[in-house]
Amino acid sequence: MSQPLAAPAASKISLHGFNNLTKSLSFNIYDVCYTRSASDIQAYLDYINEEYSASRLAGILRGLARLIGANVLHISQADFEPAGAGVTMLVSEEAPVPDGVNNSQTPGPAGRSAVAHLDKSHLTVHTYPESRVGPGVHVFRADIDVSTCGMISPLKALNFLIHSFHSDIVYIDYRVRGFTRDTGGDKIYMDHPIDSIRNYLDSDTRRAYALIDRCLPEDNIFHTRLCVREFQLDDYLFNVRGAWRGAAPRAEEKAEIKEHLRAEMDEIFHGRGNAGCC
Repeated sequence: MSQPLAAPAASKISLHGFNNLTKSLSFNIYDVCYTRSASDIQAYLDYINEEYSASRLAGILRGLARLIGANVLHISQADFEPAGAGVTMLVSEEAPVPDGVNNSQTPGPAGRSAVAHLDKSHLTVHTYPESRVGPGVHVFRADIDVSTCGMISPLKALNFLIHSFHSDIVYIDYRVRGFTRDTGGDKIYMDHPIDSIRNYLDSDTRRAYALIDRCLPEDNIFHTRLCVREFQLDDYLFNVRGAWRGAAPRAEEKAEIKEHLRAEMDEIFHGRGNAGCC
């Protein structure tokens, strides 16, 4: 008979061979901004090409590899015109450190302080700058996938990823697939208890973002969305660095722009047309 889907929190599982459960984290961030002119649009593209270049994305993945204790085997990366980039990284395990593995529902580090055993793993990131002809709201998306077979959940790298990007809206999907076996031959479909992805977020992130959970724990599928609660308008306008340049918008225009930005964030957050505030 198969084991329960979730192993008891206090027990240690003795496995036959290695842990070949596949733990997959899909992390999608949306960076929203507003342009008022053709020169603003060019400034936006310059920002995307610098902030989300293939070399910088590869650096983030290297930091992620160090965090989860993986050796980088191969990196494939490319920048695209007029904007966008993609990076794929193949990694292998480092020497296992079982005492350092902790899959409890507590926030993982924002830096490099966790080491874990991996058997097979890959890390990918692809960016999707929105193509917009004229001024207005622009949406940039970065998709990151972390897939591991081994002892640690990639959710422990979640806070590192959130802090590595400008994240207005975040979609997080986590799924554990397949099964492993204990020494008695019984199948194990989940090797760590989990109620929600939100339990892996640090307190600062929880305060800064509104959250929605949509989970199917019986199928080992978990989904959480985040939407930033408050923002400073200057941070979302291009050709603006701490002060308005050129013709500063009137108070009425500022309020209108902020309303457009919030409406866009709300739609993305809820996954449908103007569904209400975050």
